[in-house]
Amino acid sequence: MNADTEKNEPRYDSAEHAPVAEDRLRRALSPRQVQMIAIGGTIGTGLFLGTGKALATGGPASLLVCYAIVGAIVFVTMLCLGEMAAFVPVAGSFCTFSARYVDDAFGFALTWNYWFNDAVSTAADLVALQLVLQYWTDTFPWYALGIIVWSLIVLANIVNVRAYGELEYWLCLLKVVTIVIFIILSIAVNVGGNTTHEYIGARNWYIGDAPFVGGIGGFASVFVTASFAYGGTESIAITAGETRDPARQLPRVVKNVFWRIMFFYILSALMVGLNVPYNYPNLNAKDTRTSPFTIAFQMAGSQVAGSFVNAVILTSVVSAGNHALFAGSRLLHTLSVNGHAPRVFSQLTRFQVPWVSVLFTSLISGLLFGASFIGAGQLWTWLQNIVGVSNQLSWISIGIASLRFRAGLKAQGKEHLLPFRNWTYPAGPIIAIVLNVFIVLIQGWSCFSPKFSAVDFVSYYIELPVFALMFVVWKFIKRTKFKRASDMDLVTDVYTKDDIEPDEKGWTGRAKRIGGWLCF
Repeated sequence: MNADTEKNEPRYDSAEHAPVAEDRLRRALSPRQVQMIAIGGTIGTGLFLGTGKALATGGPASLLVCYAIVGAIVFVTMLCLGEMAAFVPVAGSFCTFSARYVDDAFGFALTWNYWFNDAVSTAADLVALQLVLQYWTDTFPWYALGIIVWSLIVLANIVNVRAYGELEYWLCLLKVVTIVIFIILSIAVNVGGNTTHEYIGARNWYIGDAPFVGGIGGFASVFVTASFAYGGTESIAITAGETRDPARQLPRVVKNVFWRIMFFYILSALMVGLNVPYNYPNLNAKDTRTSPFTIAFQMAGSQVAGSFVNAVILTSVVSAGNHALFAGSRLLHTLSVNGHAPRVFSQLTRFQVPWVSVLFTSLISGLLFGASFIGAGQLWTWLQNIVGVSNQLSWISIGIASLRFRAGLKAQGKEHLLPFRNWTYPAGPIIAIVLNVFIVLIQGWSCFSPKFSAVDFVSYYIELPVFALMFVVWKFIKRTKFKRASDMDLVTDVYTKDDIEPDEKGWTGRAKRIGGWLCF
């Protein structure tokens, strides 16, 4: 091993691993940071604002059923991902797994696609600041706030991974506390603790066209809204490359995803549908004033509900941008390490942060942010459409990679080495793949009804041929081959049961485990 490699090698508490390809980032994210990021990292405008639009277009039953179905898909997908990420905890995550266990061209297309999605998402979060700021004032230049937030998240990501983790921890904590308060208040409002002192119960499920509104079209639109609200859940596995004791912590993270889905998404959807009528004025406007969360606080008698929810949404936007930049920079580093991008993007600082990847990803995000307000409106629309189904493509790829991964383990006799097992295999990954394909196909339902729109059809589905083209071009240029189970690389960057750090004994160990579960 040469001097440069040794310099970039992370410190391990367990035995030295060989060979090593991507596992060169510093494992400095603590259990409390990883758990909190897993719980609240991707909670954002999709939940705080999107639930209102979903309720208006589909009704309370569609809202609850679709959030439950998509939640089940996400949970199974995360079990698949957690099994692979605990065994090979690298920053490339599902993108790396797609290349190693399916086809290098598949991994190439998926990783570049998801990197661009993260770059666009970072810019989109900066643009969203305009909507947030307009609630309070129209005089302060919103682009100035965007530049300030952009500088903040770039700094947090380039200093060291602990800075990113700490910023994300506190932003996520605020979101989690807000949702807990919302659910408690919603229960109180429903049973009579509202400004009119009336028992609401389930009466909003029986008004007008409720509980299902808009027929199959309304139901399909809520499916799409729900999938976007859950979007990004899979990106928590990208932190695997910088998590301490990953073979132990990642399974815990995956298991907690179930409770996160049940409590923060499904229970929130239930309370929104119970307390807020689907025909509430301007509910589908995606405005802070008509967010179901704002309405719930107002029904409880709060006079500053809008400002409070708006402040939480502001922190959510910063959190989402911070996380998207982190994920994008790590994937660009992965592309470089795997020979899918120039080698310069694999350069690390002395804190083992991929600084070139951080700067380049943030630069692209900054340029896209600038394009959004200098007259390139049509360009901005197309950029957003190109990455429209990135989340669903990544969920499909995780299911496919999981099936191939298990086939490789079985062929090479290594199933006993898994630190964590996906108990839904093989039915779980197959069902998840089928349902995710269904979501991809119905996401453009609105372009078929009430009449077909060719422009909308292209905008909804353009990413699919783009992805296929990238796959075919790379496969043709590099002559890549489908990975046979017996030939899969199940050695590089691997962690097994033997690499799990032993638990501390006595009261100290118990206190740390309880603290980790509570994210402290």
